Amino acid sequence: MVMPLFDTASTMDASSAHPLGVSVPRPGPGGHAAPHSAANVAVYAPGVLTLEVAYKAPGGEWRLQTLPNVTHGVHHGIVDGFPYGSRYGFRATSKAEPLPLSVPTMDLDDDGGQPLLLDPYGRAVDEREGFLTNVRMAGDFDWGLDERPRLQWRNTIIYEAHVRGQSMLHPDVPEELRGTYAGMAHPAIIEHIKSLGVTSIQLLPVHFHLDEPHLQNLGMTNYWGYNTAAFFAPHPGYATQAAQDAGPQAIQDEFKGMVKLLHAAGLEVILDVVYNHTAEGGADGQTISFRGLGETAYYRTDGHGKYLDTTGCGNSLNFGNPRVVQLVLDSLRYWVDEFHIDGFRFDLAVTLCRNTHNEFDPRHPFLVAVAADPVLSDVKLIAEPWDIGYGGWQTGKFPMGWVDWNDHFRDSVRSFWLSDRAAIEAGGHGGSVARLADALSGSAALFEGSGRSRLASLNFVTAHDGFTLNDLVSYDRKHNEANGEQNRDGHGDNRSYNHGFEGRTEDEDILAGRAQTRRNLMASMMISLGVPMITAGDELAHTQQGNNNAYCQDNPLAWIDWTRTPESSEMLRSTKRFVRLRKEFLASQPHDFPARDEQSYLYWFDHSGQPMSMERWNDPRHRVMQLLLGSDDGTLAGLVVVNGSNSDVQITLPELTNDDGTPRRMFELRLTTSPLHELRQGGRVASGEMDLIEANSINIYRT
Repeated sequence: MVMPLFDTASTMDASSAHPLGVSVPRPGPGGHAAPHSAANVAVYAPGVLTLEVAYKAPGGEWRLQTLPNVTHGVHHGIVDGFPYGSRYGFRATSKAEPLPLSVPTMDLDDDGGQPLLLDPYGRAVDEREGFLTNVRMAGDFDWGLDERPRLQWRNTIIYEAHVRGQSMLHPDVPEELRGTYAGMAHPAIIEHIKSLGVTSIQLLPVHFHLDEPHLQNLGMTNYWGYNTAAFFAPHPGYATQAAQDAGPQAIQDEFKGMVKLLHAAGLEVILDVVYNHTAEGGADGQTISFRGLGETAYYRTDGHGKYLDTTGCGNSLNFGNPRVVQLVLDSLRYWVDEFHIDGFRFDLAVTLCRNTHNEFDPRHPFLVAVAADPVLSDVKLIAEPWDIGYGGWQTGKFPMGWVDWNDHFRDSVRSFWLSDRAAIEAGGHGGSVARLADALSGSAALFEGSGRSRLASLNFVTAHDGFTLNDLVSYDRKHNEANGEQNRDGHGDNRSYNHGFEGRTEDEDILAGRAQTRRNLMASMMISLGVPMITAGDELAHTQQGNNNAYCQDNPLAWIDWTRTPESSEMLRSTKRFVRLRKEFLASQPHDFPARDEQSYLYWFDHSGQPMSMERWNDPRHRVMQLLLGSDDGTLAGLVVVNGSNSDVQITLPELTNDDGTPRRMFELRLTTSPLHELRQGGRVASGEMDLIEANSINIYRT
């Protein structure tokens, strides 16, 4: 069967090379609009000579049409009979072929394997019978009065969560909503997040992703989703079954509904995005889209055509190609404009900023373009500031406007409370308080070279990748056997401490020690200058049974366990206290705290209330310090006292005096991470007087 094309004998048409993807055609000569079902199709495919679009209107048959025009590597054409809801994909040929004047029907099963290439700008991906196709989408959605919260960085507390894992086991979420976009926005989930006091939900990848072949062979899936195949399409597997059955538009609407409800609750939505590589893998991987359209244009290669992989995933997108930069910028703007997203966390962000010499460049065109973009410069930008390539560690080096994941903070806090303590209890020595002090004060020296303040430090102790907070205090070694890689995967340097027994125990002394260390870790994050991030489940003492690489565990091991136990209930209460205290303190500070770096904001004292000396800073036997911080006029302050030794210590609080030499104020103990919190909370100690801080604990006072 042959369908007529347009009433023309020419193989050219009035299509445009911009915008890329599928769009409404521009009006023709005289302002005549194209037919309602027509579409302008444009694809950057510099690696092919001819490109055919295969498309199927709802209720119709598959048809083929060659895109007749090529402009600077962009193949484009006007396609009729291509209404919203049509499925489509592309077929590429590397040799010149006559362009047809008709649109033949086709059988999608003509070729084995994946017969069509996905549109890099495709707004939805439909997967059926093993075949991937795009779907032409409409952007209609009733946003009502939705507005982005636009929270200041200093007031931001991030909660890193997985759409599926957050609600899969929640007893108050209806079963049909569990593990879905709708489940994430269910009142029970929102109430929990709001009660914590966090302000921003950072979702693990929600772009359409695929499972790696080796996981498929093991019967597993990529649970985390860091294997993106389509940068404009939401992952359909996170939608309710009802939305999946209704089709891509319902999936998209459910996602937008989630954002709308979270915004209504005052919560920001930040997406974890993976633009450093694609699901096509290495050179021997499957061809899904980019490889078939222009392999050496989309992927970074050396002079011999060999892939340069700085991601560990087989390929790296080529950010030396302006079209790749454009692709990512267009994708980011789309999620802000169409889905009202508040910010992005960029996975392996260094790969996005490598120049033609494959070196990190803080003035890379991608970073310059983001800074100059009126849409993207107005949202939160978070870098994972490393990749696995040469020169891949760049924490503190990203430019103004960005916040970096601070691994220095993570490692310093873990070392002080975990690996140092393990060494001390084994008869050795731990480290001094200097590294911890630097971390708590926002790692200012790490960020000053980039012109940024302490607010450029995103402080975290755990993340999706690694031990949970509970497992940090319960395991000395990773236990990843369930991943099917003989425990070879996952990081070996965890700086954890099991407190004398590996894994689950009923020993009350060990459990008490673990609980206190959990509190120390969470409190350290909440009293630090910078932006804190809680990993979902840490507030509930969630365990992954020692698995520190649960990327393929789409099961109760990785899903948040909402069962209330004495341990989870206590950790939840403590986390709420820490967050509440942080918010109360910041509310009483000037608007520019802690972005200003004058020393008047931070004062350091030893256990005797005297200014810290270099000898004290560098002495590993001296693991007690006091940090006085607050407004520069000295009227509102907080005092943090850290005791990282195994003994209770009598401390002398800093002596703050009036002009006539009389004591100026009282300190109220607002919180201690020791088991004595309930007994000691509210106690008042005069400036210059003595108080007790228990072993391995933190005291927090307010004036």
